Amino acid sequence: MASGPRPGTTAPEPPSGAGRRPRFRPDTRLVVLVGVLLVICVVGQLTRPDAFLTEGNVSTMLRLAAAIGVVSVGMTFVIIGGGIDLSVGSIVALSSVWMTTLATQSFGPVTMMICALLVGAGCGLVNGVLVAYGRVVPFIATLAMLVSARGLAERISGGQTQVVREDGFSDALRGDLLGVPVLIWVFAAVVAAGWVVLERTTFGRRTLAVGGNPEAARLAGIDVRRHTMWLYVLLGACCGIAAMLVVARTTSGASTNGLLYELDAIAAVVIGGALLSGGRGSMIGTVVGVLIFTVIGNVFTLNNLPTDVQNIAKGGIIVLAVLFQSLNLRGTRIRRGPPPAPSTASSTESSPAPSPAPSPARSTAESRPDH
Repeated sequence: MASGPRPGTTAPEPPSGAGRRPRFRPDTRLVVLVGVLLVICVVGQLTRPDAFLTEGNVSTMLRLAAAIGVVSVGMTFVIIGGGIDLSVGSIVALSSVWMTTLATQSFGPVTMMICALLVGAGCGLVNGVLVAYGRVVPFIATLAMLVSARGLAERISGGQTQVVREDGFSDALRGDLLGVPVLIWVFAAVVAAGWVVLERTTFGRRTLAVGGNPEAARLAGIDVRRHTMWLYVLLGACCGIAAMLVVARTTSGASTNGLLYELDAIAAVVIGGALLSGGRGSMIGTVVGVLIFTVIGNVFTLNNLPTDVQNIAKGGIIVLAVLFQSLNLRGTRIRRGPPPAPSTASSTESSPAPSPAPSPARSTAESRPDH
């Protein structure tokens, strides 16, 4: 039989948060990014009210965002895992050239798509093996792939633009589904899959662990090398999908496809909140970063600004994003304060007192034999 509290005593109070529903706390950085995107859209509408928010221009922006957005999804995993890849644009070019080469030999659309995926994943596998097992710095390994893949693409295509004349491929990816271009549906599907993998699977949790502290991840039983390799394979496969979207949009493959994709993808991921040192990132933030860069480029194009101004603006945005990250991390460390010093009092009390050394006279007496 349960008894109440004894006289003169008070019942224990429940915790301050007990019985309350957890409040939804939106990500401040994500809210700021959405605000920046809205401001850019307002500027575009004010400068070109006759063209910016038209159905055709919005569709064009989303089509342009699809390919670089798919690459950025894969780049998000690599950067969160503590790596980086400078070869994504060249891998897109090589995959597109292989696709169009098969198209000129009358292969069907399914074979073309499988080829693009295999080429992209194969290039990612080479990068992953070099970084994970060859212990090559990611910057150097992917820089070598950047040069090699684009050179191979130029060699295969002979420096020419190869036009796709496969009607089945064009019908599959250039049409609309429920009034929305198929390219955008593919982009949305890749983003949704990336979010699920990052936020709801063991693979995503391991990616965060490997990027945050590789040694701790290894001690926890994670095969850091193998996981790092698979991150680059995943990014390579995303490059293969992006090559399909580029070929579907332009109906051609060339060694010049994917130029500066590495800059746009890294910038979108960093602006979206990922740390270049690894261990933190957001798939939704990456998508907003992709949209910001796409809308900025569209506003500049509608206002007849040259591409060099666009590149300068993108570089400035990247620098500002990295500076913001640095200041944010510094402020977090200041708020937390220095780590507590190890306490020596408890260790002194818990350790046994040393036994007194025997006196020399006693030692001599004990060691003297009895007669």
